[in-house]
Amino acid sequence: MALAPQTIALLKSARALVNSLPADGVLLLAEGDIAFDEARKYLGTCKLLVAFTTDARPAEPDPDPNLVILDLEGGPIPIQERMSLALLESVRLEHLQPGADVVVLYNGIQVGVEESGGIDSLSLIHLGEHLERLTAKELRHLGTRVPLATLRAVVDLAMQIGREGREGQPTGTLLVVGDTRKVMSYSRPMNFNPFRGYPAKERDVRDPAVREQIKDLAKLEGSIVIQSDGAAVAACMHIEAPDRGYTLSMGLGTRHAAAAAISKCTEAIAVVVSQSTGVVRLFQGGEVVLHIEPLVRPLAWGQFRLETQQEPPVRGGSGEGS
Repeated sequence: MALAPQTIALLKSARALVNSLPADGVLLLAEGDIAFDEARKYLGTCKLLVAFTTDARPAEPDPDPNLVILDLEGGPIPIQERMSLALLESVRLEHLQPGADVVVLYNGIQVGVEESGGIDSLSLIHLGEHLERLTAKELRHLGTRVPLATLRAVVDLAMQIGREGREGQPTGTLLVVGDTRKVMSYSRPMNFNPFRGYPAKERDVRDPAVREQIKDLAKLEGSIVIQSDGAAVAACMHIEAPDRGYTLSMGLGTRHAAAAAISKCTEAIAVVVSQSTGVVRLFQGGEVVLHIEPLVRPLAWGQFRLETQQEPPVRGGSGEGS
């Protein structure tokens, strides 16, 4: 299958960018079958990563040390999300480093989900910036009823609190999302509720302005409870969930114990920001399901990992707050 003239022109431009910047490789988001030999001819020795959805994967090309084939989840997904998935997978498999520069070729002009053309767009991506935001792929694996948009907004908020603190001071907090009625039955107020009386749109964590206001509330004692639709319903809440049925790693304190407990006895997702380290942990079913370490600023997503139980476990909710 011969390459279209515009694809050839973009491949030549990508090669020039890789050589002149220099960049670390070229990512091609393939829309169908592709002539690998032709593409390699125009890219020379540049590293080429080609991302296919699993339902459109071609036959294996001839072995080439500078060619990497990436399998992505199938189905129609927006091009920007697909680009993020491919970049994250490249970092996970160590084909690219978290701080790499990548030239991306893709079809950026799509009339509808089912309609796509050839390669028509070129972008230069700095991974240290682009991978700062958690991709949908990792959060989808949680299998929660909380909508993805809400969960991503809450995680973004937690990451900002973990990296920045508030007014130069480190801040820890607990955000509990979803299954709100049951969560509230296991909670009691420690102070006035700053969200009471405001319309839902002024309490929606998907709004960046609202997230900025919640950062100030994170300095107060207690947890912040958020509905599945993104509306914050209460702050300064003391969690009184049963202190049993979960395992907590050594060194995690009362805030993490509360998160484990409330996620164990409800279907909520509990998101904890550690005051001492800025680490963000997501609890589901009484266990840590995602661990995000803000080791660099901005955050490079090569640093996240799933929590393990290699450290001696502590049963129940003992430990100092963190």
